[in-house]
Amino acid sequence: MNKTIVPAIDSIEKKWYVVDAENQRLGRLATEIANVLRGKNKASYTPHLDTGDYVIVVNAEKVVVTGRKSEQKLYRRHSGRPGGMKVETFAQLQKRIPERIIEKAVKGMLPKNSLGRSLFTKLKVYTGPNHPHEAQQPETLTVNTIAGGSK
Repeated sequence: MNKTIVPAIDSIEKKWYVVDAENQRLGRLATEIANVLRGKNKASYTPHLDTGDYVIVVNAEKVVVTGRKSEQKLYRRHSGRPGGMKVETFAQLQKRIPERIIEKAVKGMLPKNSLGRSLFTKLKVYTGPNHPHEAQQPETLTVNTIAGGSK
């Protein structure tokens, strides 16, 4: 009978990665980030454990979407009060809070439970090229997408 090997939580090494979102497609970038946060890029991946790494995203305001999604893609939030629905397009939200676009895309790709909520805390998103995590000595994570595609 085969036994499932569960890695000890102490033995899992957590790395820090930095991703430049400039000219990256939103969905493809978010899937790569979600895989690293979950730890699916490691041999020690275990679905019910936090085996993932930390991810820092810089230049969040320069992420792109294809087609007419900048005018058509809608982001909704509700205050909880009657008539409290607020709707914004991608372009409006990118001007106001560009970090939220990447955060919402990645959060939707994580598990909808307490594990997903704890994984989401390991995502750090910033506008501009600077971030306050230099002490962690993050490695550069390259995302294999090329923006622009054929139109």
